[in-house]
Amino acid sequence: MRRREFIRTAGTAGLAVLGPPLTPRRRARLPDAHVEVLLNEPIGTIAPEIYGHFTEHLGGVIYDGVWVGDRHRPSRPSWHRERRAEAQMAAVNRVRRFHRGRRRDGVGPRARRPRRTNFWIDDPRYKDLGIVPATYDPNEFGTSEFLRFCRLVGAQPYLAVNVRSLPSRAFWEWLEYCNSPAGSTSWADVRAAGGDRNPFGVVYWGVGNESWGCGGNFTPEGYASEYRRFVTWAVPQYGVDLRFVASGPNGGDLEWTRRFFAAMAERGSLDRVWGWALHHYCSAGDAGADAVAFDDRGWYELLASADRMEGLVTAHWQAMRQADRDHRVKLMVDEWGAWHRTAPLVDPSHLFESQSTIRDALVAGLTLDTFNRHADKVAMANVAQLVNCIHSLFFAHQAQFVVTPSYHVFAMYAAHQGATSVRTLWSAPRVSWTDKQGAAQGLWGLNGSASLREKTLTLTVTNPSLTEARETEIALRGGAAQSVRATTLAAHTVHDVNTFTAPNVVAPTSTDVPARGGGATLAYTFPPASVTKLEIGL
Repeated sequence: MRRREFIRTAGTAGLAVLGPPLTPRRRARLPDAHVEVLLNEPIGTIAPEIYGHFTEHLGGVIYDGVWVGDRHRPSRPSWHRERRAEAQMAAVNRVRRFHRGRRRDGVGPRARRPRRTNFWIDDPRYKDLGIVPATYDPNEFGTSEFLRFCRLVGAQPYLAVNVRSLPSRAFWEWLEYCNSPAGSTSWADVRAAGGDRNPFGVVYWGVGNESWGCGGNFTPEGYASEYRRFVTWAVPQYGVDLRFVASGPNGGDLEWTRRFFAAMAERGSLDRVWGWALHHYCSAGDAGADAVAFDDRGWYELLASADRMEGLVTAHWQAMRQADRDHRVKLMVDEWGAWHRTAPLVDPSHLFESQSTIRDALVAGLTLDTFNRHADKVAMANVAQLVNCIHSLFFAHQAQFVVTPSYHVFAMYAAHQGATSVRTLWSAPRVSWTDKQGAAQGLWGLNGSASLREKTLTLTVTNPSLTEARETEIALRGGAAQSVRATTLAAHTVHDVNTFTAPNVVAPTSTDVPARGGGATLAYTFPPASVTKLEIGL
């Protein structure tokens, strides 16, 4: 990478001019990058649940991430760290997905809860660590702790039920614990004894997780049979509109989707499926496997891998339609993110933890834009994971806390939540690189999404080029701009990171852009390797 050229270009890009349509003379000086925003062509409402996060008993996600507990915060034993951290989690949060292997283990007085062998007991990285939560789960953080955490940060809880090793009765009991009225059931009494008299009213319930693999290694037909057994008519509602989520495919496994839907349709059971949960993690080859020390090829290969999401959404949506012609079942992407070669950053018990750069922020931006463009299809999504693991929005250790570049993308994109996605058309020079075999590869040169809320248009844009700023003509079809505020996330170099001691190395900047002329067409220069939000008052 030509590092000096990148720094020079990034420093001068991002300057905007808003005015009348470009004249031929002005147009001659501009690259052929164009965006059309079709204000009168709505796609659908962008579900706030698209901006969700995943929390799992995995490495440092719960213990030392979400939960510090009595040892480090004696004045606040029920939660974890500073108010600022809680506020930042709340700022980007809409739904939290949580795995719980045995429901009974995570209820009642914490001192009496059983300690269990964790799934990761045989990972060689833990052999010299002794007894830590990554290998022996103390169950300090259980159902009530998670649900209180969701209340604290304003999230909708989404609980994933263990189908691999527990009977359907356990699901019923867990639902009683969460949702049955005070005094109505024995499990409601257990909940009340723990300090939560009123029910939690949990709406979203995942039935299994990755049932094609570690969640039971089922066939699609076998899993469909188990799914029906878990969500039969006898599941009590307790006045809650329960939404059951089926364990969907691993990436592009269309056969898993077709066969599950066919098996459910054969038994007339698709009305018991609210969501179909796709998982997709992106990764780069050897040149980009390291989270920070990647080269140009590693940069582009990761973005191209993330961009597969577009095809996965459309392909599985079509496969679902073969048995569900009215699309009663919505598509979900309840695990996604960038997965690098990993090493613990601050504590050896943090599993699958890796640093985060502007490259991960671009993965977040282009993925969220994909979901926004398919607002008529995607009803929920959960980046994996919230903290200290895979595609983290936060890093935490004891009392220390820092946000990653991806956090800033979620915060910038929050304006899309609940707004109406509108159609956009994009044209820009493609970026190109050479793969390991010497073959030429390419990716779009500019992409994003737009949404409308009353008189405010939010346009978010990702520029994947390492070196080229994109001077872009933006045409508003059906409206005119009266004001523009630009927020841009870029980095001094693409290897920069935020740390506990230097938390603001990669952070967004905002500026108001003066509106001139009629405002039906505007020009904006998108910096290289950046994510930008334009808030346009119409």
